[in-house]
Amino acid sequence: MTGKAKPGAEFWSDERCYITELLNHASQPEVSVARTRVEPGITTQLHALSVSEWYIVESGEGLMRVGDEPAFAVAPGDTVSIPRNVAQQITNSGKDDLTFLCVCAPRFSQECYTSLE
Repeated sequence: MTGKAKPGAEFWSDERCYITELLNHASQPEVSVARTRVEPGITTQLHALSVSEWYIVESGEGLMRVGDEPAFAVAPGDTVSIPRNVAQQITNSGKDDLTFLCVCAPRFSQECYTSLE
């Protein structure tokens, strides 16, 4: 199947960030893509997903936590791989919005999200 993604409207998430779904449809169950925007000084909710996820940083600066590893800095061009069922959280450590793509495989659904707070 081919086609152009039809971006949806940005919405506020309980995860303490804004999300825009770019690709998330039952016709393509193998993957989903969303853009996330985290405002300066905000830390997202500690959570885990039952799917694999990658963050691809587009703009801003952040501190990323994955599992029990120490937090590490992320910046534009960085990609972070997050295994299934591993705790994750990101903090915007800069002065501007932190934006990144979230790629999930298989596709994200609310049922795969577990808050760890």
